[in-house]
Amino acid sequence: MANVREIAIDTEGASFHRFVDRIYLLQLSTHDATAVVDPLAVGRPERLGALLEDRRVEKVLHDADYDLRLLHQDYGWNTRNIFDTRIAAQLLGLTAFGLAALLDKYFGVRLDKKHQRADWSMRPLTPGMLDYAAQDTMYLLELRDRMREALERAGRWEWAVEEFQRLEGLRWEDEEAGAAFFRVKGARDLSRRELARLRELVQWRDSVAAEMDRATFRVAGNEVLLEAARRAPRTVPELLEIKGVPRALAERRGRELLDAIKRGDAVRDADLPKFPRGQRWERDADFEENVSRLKRVRDDVARRLSIDPGFLCSRDRLEAIVRRKPQTVADLADVKDLRRWQVGVLGGEFIGAMKR
Repeated sequence: MANVREIAIDTEGASFHRFVDRIYLLQLSTHDATAVVDPLAVGRPERLGALLEDRRVEKVLHDADYDLRLLHQDYGWNTRNIFDTRIAAQLLGLTAFGLAALLDKYFGVRLDKKHQRADWSMRPLTPGMLDYAAQDTMYLLELRDRMREALERAGRWEWAVEEFQRLEGLRWEDEEAGAAFFRVKGARDLSRRELARLRELVQWRDSVAAEMDRATFRVAGNEVLLEAARRAPRTVPELLEIKGVPRALAERRGRELLDAIKRGDAVRDADLPKFPRGQRWERDADFEENVSRLKRVRDDVARRLSIDPGFLCSRDRLEAIVRRKPQTVADLADVKDLRRWQVGVLGGEFIGAMKR
């Protein structure tokens, strides 16, 4: 690969099956060949790492975010000079931007979805799984060529370059220990006592999942834990009355689950968990009206450009702009996460809307 100047790459993890995700397969394609690499067999592929960090070599991925984080987590690699075909598709205004949809649109290739949820940590991998994995990269370089040409024709290539450069900073972020229960959907509806039970239940569930190296939902789903936190069952038969509780789990580890509930009940009132306060902003009387004005501008520009409005400028960024109270287009440079290309496309009209 010494003379390679562009390479397509994809990774296969097993987050649907394993507690801690990692790279179980690497797929690589040049214009001439495709290879599927088993890192469990070959170990850390150092030459590939050097290639990915080399700015002279363009790396083409589809929906690169998770792949880049895994590559950094497992190997410490900082991938540079990236082309993401999903981002390119969104900038081109395509409404179906999954890889399967793009391969169908550009090449008439229909991907077989039967291995979509495959356990890539299993060995040996079947020939069908290997063929499926290879297809994730074998068309990416030609897809990149077509999409770059389309972006240049549309005058959006510099937009893409800015987006791609931002991908280079992606890193695996470890979540704060003991805070996962806050992110369970529905947790905000619980009382503080119920929230204490949920905290203990999530920590118990995660410890079991880590011990078994199994995805957390395969041990017990969030809905089960939420209901257990509300009902606070005291016996295994009461536990089994909760919809979705696996009988095998209740019989083998039900006592551990009930003990977690007791630990939640033992927390002193003064120490009960509560959701941290979000950052508070002083909202003036015109805040919502100004956000609505910017939204109308954004939606109008999105229609003209045939781009999804949320991709063009998210609600969070609209609110950040209003809080900044910009007087000039130059002031928009201080708004966090607002791209230069977004300022160029929307800035003048945004400032005009806020001065009405």
